[in-house]
Amino acid sequence: MGLIHGDHLPDGQGEAQHGMAVFTHEQTAGKGQRGKNWVSQKDLNIALSILLKPYPLSIPDQFKLSVCIAVSAWEFFLKYAGDETKIKWPNDIYWRDRKAGGILIENVIQSSQSAVGSWQWAVIGIGMNINQTDFDPNLPNPVSLKQITGKNYEPIELAKELCSIIEKKYQILIAGNFEILFNKYLTHLYKKDEKVKLSVRTPSEKKVSRVFQSTIKGVSETGQLITQHSIEERFDFGEVEWVL
Repeated sequence: MGLIHGDHLPDGQGEAQHGMAVFTHEQTAGKGQRGKNWVSQKDLNIALSILLKPYPLSIPDQFKLSVCIAVSAWEFFLKYAGDETKIKWPNDIYWRDRKAGGILIENVIQSSQSAVGSWQWAVIGIGMNINQTDFDPNLPNPVSLKQITGKNYEPIELAKELCSIIEKKYQILIAGNFEILFNKYLTHLYKKDEKVKLSVRTPSEKKVSRVFQSTIKGVSETGQLITQHSIEERFDFGEVEWVL
């Protein structure tokens, strides 16, 4: 995956290329999960977009790609921040109880006469807090690598390292070895086998319908969060939120 600086895009930048990775030096209105913004101070963090043509993966494999990227980001951050690095469902990177990074994957699906259609592109957005120490007070629990280790880092060099890890993990995925990645995802899942507080939203009304405590048991291969209290419940992304 070749890294390109966002302010030095080559001529013909409209021509998408598989494996293209674009590094952004400053991000003021990045897109996060559930429509939230991701703001990154200039030259301090990793703000990365990667373009993949996901063949031979198909549309039902979208969560498999999410796992692949999450495990890659976890492995990268683990190297510097240590064993308290975890993957929070579906694909945030946490250190202790604080958010160090987030991933958003947007998919381009080409409609066809078949019921499934064709998965043309995956645009992977990754934000990782590296040197930033001053955060918006409205953010509940951010943390950066510098805050954890007390050291300064070169974000561009770290972004190259992250791209290298993603490339290796992606090769594992498309070779048909998803279980290797998924087992690592489950092993390092944030709050696994611990009791947490969750809130459920009513899809039609988009408001909280109940708040409850449950134990995180795992994640299904289709991406549902599996919880256990008096009964087992499974939730799709967007149906349930953590109460931190």
